[in-house]
Amino acid sequence: MHVPTRLTAPARRVVRTTVGAEPLDVAEHAALVGDAAAGAVVTFAGVVRDHDHGRSVRELEYVGHPSAPDVLRDVVAEVVAGCEVDAVAVGHRVGHLAVGDVAFAVAVSAAHRGEAFAACARLVDEVKDRLPVWKHQHFADGTSEWVACP
Repeated sequence: MHVPTRLTAPARRVVRTTVGAEPLDVAEHAALVGDAAAGAVVTFAGVVRDHDHGRSVRELEYVGHPSAPDVLRDVVAEVVAGCEVDAVAVGHRVGHLAVGDVAFAVAVSAAHRGEAFAACARLVDEVKDRLPVWKHQHFADGTSEWVACP
């Protein structure tokens, strides 16, 4: 039985990329990337908040282009290839989400915290910039707006 060690190059495994309507569990993402070689596991949870620019948010709807799963897979592979990480898991929800729901989950394991934090931050930024998923906010006053929708 082979036990991974940092005496060899990081594995750079992508263990999950998902875009779907199922709820996301950040702890589950973290468990997926855990490894004997990892001294750090860093997570990010993008959570639906109850406000935006001074307005009360009731709920959100995320709508994804059919290419979103492929784009996510490509973005994650690109980021992982340039980072010293052991494993990565990333998920983004689509559909109706309530305040407090996790919309975006990222987990990264690496030998050291600096590597894990840097890779997690880069993943969050790249996915938010490039993933064709758009947010439709519904406000408490009955109005709504699309955010960053082409």
